[in-house]
Order: sequence, then C-alpha cells, then structure tokens
Amino acid sequence: CLHQMALVLLLVMLTACAAVPQDLSGKMFTFPEVTNTAHVRITTSRQEFSAVTVCLRFFTDLHNRDYSIFSLATPSFDNDFLIFKKENGVTELNIRNKIAEFVGQEYGLNVWHSICTTWDSASGLGQVWFDGNPSSRKLISSGTNIKGSILIVLGQEQDSHGGAFDTNQCFVGMMSDVHMWDYTLSPCEIQHYMSDLTFTPGNVLNWKALDFQITGRVLTEDKQKAGL
Repeated sequence: CLHQMALVLLLVMLTACAAVPQDLSGKMFTFPEVTNTAHVRITTSRQEFSAVTVCLRFFTDLHNRDYSIFSLATPSFDNDFLIFKKENGVTELNIRNKIAEFVGQEYGLNVWHSICTTWDSASGLGQVWFDGNPSSRKLISSGTNIKGSILIVLGQEQDSHGGAFDTNQCFVGMMSDVHMWDYTLSPCEIQHYMSDLTFTPGNVLNWKALDFQITGRVLTEDKQKAGL
C-alpha cells in the first residue's frame, strides 16, 4: 500500500513538473521543414472568449503558397480563430468559420514581422495590425462567443479539432513572442508590442509563462534578432 502511494505521489509530481509553464524570453520556435505532423500545441484552461487579441512575431521565406500563422479550433469550428497568410499576400482572419480578407500588407521574406489581430463578439469586428500599421476594421462574426474545448496550434492549420494537418498549409520558419488576451488590446498597447516596448503580457497566453507541448521536429532556440 505504501509502495502504491509512493508511486502515485511520484506520478503526480512528474505530471506537475511537466505542466510547469516555461519562460521563453529571448527564445523562438523553429519549424525547419515542410511536414504535416510537426507543431506546437499551447495549453489554456480558458474555454470561452467574447473577445480576443493575439500577437506574435514570425520569420519565413515562404512566398509561393498559403500558410497558417495561428490556429485555434473547437469541436464546433475548426477555424474558430485562425490567422492565415494567403499566397497573394492577403491576410485572412477566420472567426467561427467566417472569413474576412485584409490586403495591402507587405510580407517581406527573411525578416521578422509583428502581427496582432483583434476581434470582439459584440460588434463582430476584426482587425489586423501588421508591422505597426492597422488594417480597416471588418465585420466577421458577431453575437456568439468562441466556446468549447479549445486547442491552439502553431506550425499547422487545424482542419479538424486537433488534427487533419496539410503540408501545403504548414509554417516553415521561426516564431516568437506569442501572447493572447481575452479582450481587444488598445492601439497604444499594440504599438508598444510592435515596437518591442513594455506592454501588458497576455492574460490567456504569455510568452514568459507558456504551457506547451512539441510534436515532431520543432526546436526551441535562442532568438535571432536581426531585422527586429
């Protein structure tokens, strides 16, 4: 009996250690190859959002195909909050499987880009900030919250809840400074993030305390800052 209790205690301790959020300050995720398996799954205990802001930085030389930047899925909607770059340079924001396209954003190759997206259920409006510049605000989805068993994935686009990845939509490059809030960040706060100044860390996802799991060949490396 004592042996069993000790074993249970050890398993609890191992589980607790595995779940400790990591401070990724000065780090980046590197996605080095085309694959339909390698990804980072980020954990959050939150299961409902009436508003969302997601900010992150990325670096890639992809130019002749689409790729996913941030994929949040629930059992009801595989694209409950998706940031997606189209081949023609359009940024697509997909909320609750409803799409708005944002044009006029220059995706230069092999440089760090900063992107923030906001959405509010009450108004239904979404907006994309790219390298410090805001897009037009567009109606996407209103009246219903993002709700359910939430799965967040970097590096792949979820065509089903937690899976159905496609090599033609995977991300290849580096990502860093991933934050998520359960409200729409003010333009001032977004500019602070874009300029790498002091800002309020995400209260849903915080790069300095991130709970995540890596599947496949994704590396956690020191951040290369050239171009920021």
